[in-house]
Amino acid sequence: MKSALCLVPLAFALAGCGGGSARPEGFAVALPPAPQVEPDRHRDGAIYQASHGYAPLYYGNRAARVGDIVTIALVERTQTSKSTSGSTKRDGSLGLSLPSWTGIDSSDLNASGGGSFKGAGDASQASSIRADLTVSIVEVRPNGTALVRGEKVMQLSQGEEWVQLSGIIRLADIDQDNRIPSIRVADARISYSGAGSVQRASREGWLSRFFGVISPF
Repeated sequence: MKSALCLVPLAFALAGCGGGSARPEGFAVALPPAPQVEPDRHRDGAIYQASHGYAPLYYGNRAARVGDIVTIALVERTQTSKSTSGSTKRDGSLGLSLPSWTGIDSSDLNASGGGSFKGAGDASQASSIRADLTVSIVEVRPNGTALVRGEKVMQLSQGEEWVQLSGIIRLADIDQDNRIPSIRVADARISYSGAGSVQRASREGWLSRFFGVISPF
């Protein structure tokens, strides 16, 4: 009786784990840094002031600073396949011949055996995603690259879905519409998942997973 009561909370715990993983944190919007108050520099009346440092003649609307937004065109398609096969075969025999005066039939002493194994396996997986995700620049590096990060969260009637992305882009690859394809994002981390009733329905039940772990077959 006590064992049965102990299994009840375990069942509820395993059932709760089947609802999908929680949305990872750390993809909050990056806000631009607060402007720094600089002391008044000496002005000699010239247009170019060396003390002000380098600045381009025209910035335009292209994203280039922390807090600026960039639209990533997600065009990802992957397809993998793998197959393997193997076979083994082994045969053996043993025979003895005894003199006739022993009265033993030699055919009773013959033995043979054999074994064979043959196995094959195939696995394939394909995935694709096409969407636009607007992210923000969280860090600008001296070599002309920038770290971008962002997410899109959709609250649906049957649960929650989200798309998250982080990676490194070249500022020179950003077009005039502040767009860049995902194939130009280095060290990209793209996550598309969700939580809710639909996500739970697509997962194997906790009891099936339990027996799948302990099953030797």
